[in-house]
Amino acid sequence: MLLRNAFAAVAFVLAVPSVARAELKLGYVDLQRALQEVEEGRAAKARLQGMVEAKQKEIDREQEGLRKEKELLDKQASAMSEETRVQRQTELQKKIVELTQKLEKGRQDMGTKERSELQAIFAKMDPIIATLAQREGMTMVFEKTDSGLVFAPPSLDLTNELVRLYNDQYKGSKADAKAQTPSPAASGKAEGQAPSAVTGAKPKSDVPKKDGAKNEAKQ
Repeated sequence: MLLRNAFAAVAFVLAVPSVARAELKLGYVDLQRALQEVEEGRAAKARLQGMVEAKQKEIDREQEGLRKEKELLDKQASAMSEETRVQRQTELQKKIVELTQKLEKGRQDMGTKERSELQAIFAKMDPIIATLAQREGMTMVFEKTDSGLVFAPPSLDLTNELVRLYNDQYKGSKADAKAQTPSPAASGKAEGQAPSAVTGAKPKSDVPKKDGAKNEAKQ
């Protein structure tokens, strides 16, 4: 039975008679760490970062073009008629808005793709966690972050074994992912920057988080 809420799990434990409670065997996994350590997760992160870097270069080129266009307009403005100057400024502003919208759409698309790829990896971890829990005779397995776990001894941490089993089971997927992985992008590169040279705007990049807890209970 899957228990994905720490409060439900605590209520369950408290409702169990003291004799049966003594037979409970609990464990936990850190899914965020597991995602960073499984080979498929690393390859997905590198692949996504490569896509972000390529998109950023495209945005940078367009931003530079707008910056130069604005500089030229500022220099020539005094020699233009009022009508021509207003028209050129309007056209430039329209391009700035379009670039900002393009940046935002690209950011949203990348966020959606990242969530999709990472959720697929988390879904593959579920049955491995269940198998691991059964093998170790665990009554419940909690997700370290989403369950609100404050303290648990390292001896109950199943993350290392989860990573090992995942890599063993998905060796083929790991090889395919490596073959498709581009050169890693610079780690400090943001997913996207607004055309700051023109507008000064810098929208934040969302970091997708695992939806829901991964608390597993196999009885």
